Amino acid sequence: MHHVSIRTADIFRAIAFYEQLGFAVQERFTTGYTLACWMEGLSGRIELIQIPEPHPAPDAFADEHYVGYYHTSFDLTDVTNSLPIWLEALKTHTDDLNVLLEPTQQMIGDRVYEVMFIADPDGLPIELIREMRQP
Repeated sequence: MHHVSIRTADIFRAIAFYEQLGFAVQERFTTGYTLACWMEGLSGRIELIQIPEPHPAPDAFADEHYVGYYHTSFDLTDVTNSLPIWLEALKTHTDDLNVLLEPTQQMIGDRVYEVMFIADPDGLPIELIREMRQP
């Protein structure tokens, strides 16, 4: 996958948020009518596009009948040994962090993962996942 594109009401607020997650701006450009950028981090690339007259995004996390893109997921297996500790560190330097699901363990196939969800500044759900490897 080349990138995930995210429309935002405030590109500068979104850049600051994703920088807190470990992303860095790689390219700034316009899409013909508005500001945009590519950011890289957590082994992935996102594109932020500022929308001049935004409407609120649907609540894909809470609406059990929502159909469409659900969330973006970032693998923190090589970033941290504990999602709860990583989350606490994030909270110390991120104002008004919206935690949708606190870190919890989940069995997927034959592996155990720590999984959590947060929302970006526009309310879009982001999954953070870490494989719990055997010592």
